Amino acid sequence: MDSNASGAHLPENLVIGAALSSLSFFGTAVVSAMVKATEALTSAGVILLFQNLICFLLVLPFALRGGWPALKTGRPGLHLLRAASGTGAWYALFVAITMMPLTNATLLTFSAPLWMPAIAWVLFREKAAKATWIGAAVGFVGVIMVLQPHHQKFNIGALIALAGAFCLAVACISVRRLGATEPTSRILFYYFGISTLLCLPFAVAEWQPFGLRGFLYLVGVAATLLASQALVVLAYRHASAVKVGPFVYTTIVFTALIDWFLWNHAPTLGVVFGIALVIGGGIVAIRTKSAAPSTESVKDDGLAVKKPLRPAPTH
Repeated sequence: MDSNASGAHLPENLVIGAALSSLSFFGTAVVSAMVKATEALTSAGVILLFQNLICFLLVLPFALRGGWPALKTGRPGLHLLRAASGTGAWYALFVAITMMPLTNATLLTFSAPLWMPAIAWVLFREKAAKATWIGAAVGFVGVIMVLQPHHQKFNIGALIALAGAFCLAVACISVRRLGATEPTSRILFYYFGISTLLCLPFAVAEWQPFGLRGFLYLVGVAATLLASQALVVLAYRHASAVKVGPFVYTTIVFTALIDWFLWNHAPTLGVVFGIALVIGGGIVAIRTKSAAPSTESVKDDGLAVKKPLRPAPTH
């Protein structure tokens, strides 16, 4: 795990960035499938607690490699925002996939890039280009097609998944800003540490015993998530999010294949068209450059310089 103290981006290599990003999102699809498989064994709160606690313990040695001073950060509020929004996104996804097909829940949650232009403007006053808003509008049409409000009964799981999308969008924007100045190990240390504390009340409230099989699933979920988190942070050090960000949608493809293979949930034609619109609109939203890119200090060989922020990672 790279613990480069500066957190600076490496020379761009799109092939490596795309490969790391795809592997990361494949891991996300696997995590979702494993959580769905454990729904009868334990609860979302318990899964999240063990997931974050195990990851925190695994990250700790890397984070402490440079001693306690290596954990010092000047951005505690942003770390807290990232952890809270990231935990909310995962919790919403884990609950939603127990209430609706895995593919639908994942698609709705990973519609997060469609929310980013509005959230970036509200939180950081970042202005988006007109094409970005058009892409978001196209994607939202796809979301409506997936929901199929006129052909099925209302499912609260859909609203939960959409709430997860909102949280994920906030988390992505936070990661983008943290990645400009913070090393990978520090970002993961604060994320998993704070998330563990946030999950504790939910786990206590939803606690139910689980056996050896449940424990093995929990360890598997945690290990896969840790690898996924590390891979996506590394991916955006090798290539800009504008170029590899769209690979977030491979999660939907991977999930659809897993859902079809394991649970025989073949997507309907309407869902396929909806997926296409969400992916297309999301790619436009991600790839369109901001009308006025934000800048902030980035550590570079020990000197604080002003550099434009890279577009938001989408994980």
